Amino acid sequence: MSEPLTTVDVASDGVAHLTMNRPDVHNAFDDVLIAELTERLRQLDHDAQVRVVVLAANGKSFSAGADLNWMKRMARYSEAENLRDAMHLAGLMYTLDRMRKPTIARVQGAAFGGGVGLVACCDMAVAAREAQFCLSEVRLGLIPAVISPYVVQAIGARAARRYFLTAERFDAAEAHHLGLVSKMVEADQLDETVTTLTGHLLKGGPHAIAAAKDLIAAVNDRPIEMPVVEDTARRIAQQRASVEGREGVAAFLEKRAAAWIGR
Repeated sequence: MSEPLTTVDVASDGVAHLTMNRPDVHNAFDDVLIAELTERLRQLDHDAQVRVVVLAANGKSFSAGADLNWMKRMARYSEAENLRDAMHLAGLMYTLDRMRKPTIARVQGAAFGGGVGLVACCDMAVAAREAQFCLSEVRLGLIPAVISPYVVQAIGARAARRYFLTAERFDAAEAHHLGLVSKMVEADQLDETVTTLTGHLLKGGPHAIAAAKDLIAAVNDRPIEMPVVEDTARRIAQQRASVEGREGVAAFLEKRAAAWIGR
């Protein structure tokens, strides 16, 4: 029996580890892995027991991007077939980016092409010092199209002009400098660092965290004018009046843990 392409482990504290499991091909994407990852993410986002999702990978690489055999098949596709195929990858990135649960990428090794997209779509990323990154598409006569909104948002247009065009490899220190990686650590500190981040996330109200993610998307790159001012006022008013908001303020005033901590 073949090994599963992905595995999911949900701990008692609600931290879910979604792990890519194609180490023999450096966790490269094909249509099957894309479909499975997308479905797993949707399930985790709708699971009330899940509080945090950690995206990880088995083997020495995080993800090498597109699988070579998949690319060979795509080369024979018509433009319409390629569009349909590309929409599946675009759907994976969109699903990960728009998850209501907080997400952390655990990057233990190389992330190339679409692998960089996965990192950019997560709310935060922890990378081992030896991890390498590359947006290599132009070397193949292609472009990093469906991952571009998330990567440009993470590293900025100026850096994208360099790395999209040159397809240079860059290390974890540069990825951290660019903002793609939240924290760079030694390989043996990856799990401890991820655990520290999940510990912080578990202290926040689950609905408040989801609302905070939605807030960021709502105000990002919008001019500070009355529609934004009114929208943000409406959002905090709704959160204050919510069950979770009332509980959080009461817990703070009563000097006790909020109801969602330690569940």
